[in-house]
Amino acid sequence: MKIKSNWKNGLLAMVLTATTLTGCVPVEGTGSGAGASGYGASLRYEDAIYAQDVRSVQLYTRNFNVGDVLAPPIVSIEQSSPLVLEFDRMTAPRSRAVVRIHHCDFNWQRSQLQPLQYVQDYNEFFIMEVEPSAGTKVPYWHYRFQLPRVKISGNYVMEVSEEGGNLLLSRRFVVFEEQVSVGLRPVATPGAGDRYVRQQIDFNIFYPQYPLVNPSQEIRVVMRQNHRWDNAKVFTRPTFVQEAQRRLEYQLFDVEQSFLGLSEFRALDTRSERFSGIGVERRDVTTNPDRVYALTGRSRAREAYSTQPDANGKFIFGSREYGNAPLNADYQQVFFQLHSPEPAPGPVYVFGGLTDWQLQESFKLTYDPEKQLYSGSALLKQGYYNYYFAVKGANGQADARYFEGSHFATENVYDVLVYYRPPGTRSDLIIGYATLQFNPQK
Repeated sequence: MKIKSNWKNGLLAMVLTATTLTGCVPVEGTGSGAGASGYGASLRYEDAIYAQDVRSVQLYTRNFNVGDVLAPPIVSIEQSSPLVLEFDRMTAPRSRAVVRIHHCDFNWQRSQLQPLQYVQDYNEFFIMEVEPSAGTKVPYWHYRFQLPRVKISGNYVMEVSEEGGNLLLSRRFVVFEEQVSVGLRPVATPGAGDRYVRQQIDFNIFYPQYPLVNPSQEIRVVMRQNHRWDNAKVFTRPTFVQEAQRRLEYQLFDVEQSFLGLSEFRALDTRSERFSGIGVERRDVTTNPDRVYALTGRSRAREAYSTQPDANGKFIFGSREYGNAPLNADYQQVFFQLHSPEPAPGPVYVFGGLTDWQLQESFKLTYDPEKQLYSGSALLKQGYYNYYFAVKGANGQADARYFEGSHFATENVYDVLVYYRPPGTRSDLIIGYATLQFNPQK
């Protein structure tokens, strides 16, 4: 089974070959840290940044085309398309960076496997590709590393640290097998009101040749929206087991098993130093770093659905004047504003792939009641960014619907991962994978 990438091809054709600044493309975030070198930080089995000088992290599947950075970090067990890590450090490296790989279980806890059971070599790999930026106001050092092949499928976390042991960052990635097939089917959500704001996908798992003894108990499934882990849905039991057809059927009757469609993402294009791209109100190149002022946002909660191309919350770096994004794209102080007649019921953040889908303090906005404005800024590398304005809910999770609204018609990408732990083994394998574009835009 080939994983289709139509969800990004149309976007890239417009974005990366356009000669004007009206195209679309994406960004990456600055995580919270435990000091410049990550001293005292403990490894978390999630996407995280521990050192304050680490920025612009990308982990993607390389297929040797300009849109690779939009591809999620998920590969088949053959690994014909390798995973590539790239990131920047804002201070000069004092020691070598070391990569270690950890196999995790279904719940993203470290599995009981020893490294030699899932990696080909000794589990310590040095990043040798380190280059300084060229011609930028803000100097930085760019790191690039191609991950080694692994032996088995499953959830993985890649840890990057300094040679002395100080953590820099961690990133999740997934390796899957094709032992079972998955069929996805968009359906209307039960309930008259929910069907206009939510998106639901029913699915079947077919296992004609794979020896599942008790599939209703052994199979667990995760469904993601736009490759996010923060709002992923978990299914521990199928709705029906069709043993004669060797098929597991998942029909979702609970509205909480569906996803809010939300709206198309807001876009910000900072790739040019001479012109204001999409979503940019003005820029000031007399400062160091340059300052970029995004268009003031307004609530879309009560607006009708409006279609526009986006990258489903992802980001890509670029420099229109100098071309070589990894080394020539400069860092800029980007200012965000959101008009709101009254304060939201919780703290407000810029939210998306640029924040690792987390509510990060560096992207928190401050409310001015006299101006009726939320405002804040972040240091970001030149590029194209998708983002939402999100409110921190009482449960600590991001609520993007408050300012963005939600629509069944929104284009989103969904994928399904099928987990299975064979009897007598100590690891959860991923034996099936499928992806679907919901409301594809032509």
